[in-house]
Amino acid sequence: MQRNVGGLDRIVRGVLGIWLVVMAAAAYQDDKRERAAIAGIAGLGLLQNVWMGFCGGNYLLGVDTTEDSCAAK
Repeated sequence: MQRNVGGLDRIVRGVLGIWLVVMAAAAYQDDKRERAAIAGIAGLGLLQNVWMGFCGGNYLLGVDTTEDSCAAK
């Protein structure tokens, strides 16, 4: 897998991922388990994108936000 997530995209995904995981924990405490599961899965998915530097959606759409791709264009 080649990295296709970088720069500001990676920061935004990290912040949004952390926020969704926190919201999932809050929803779980309020007994809103379905909402907690959805937010938790979405948040962990975004954090996985940040950690790996790869997004399958970006790959399918041909989007590359790494610094190397911007310099080459």
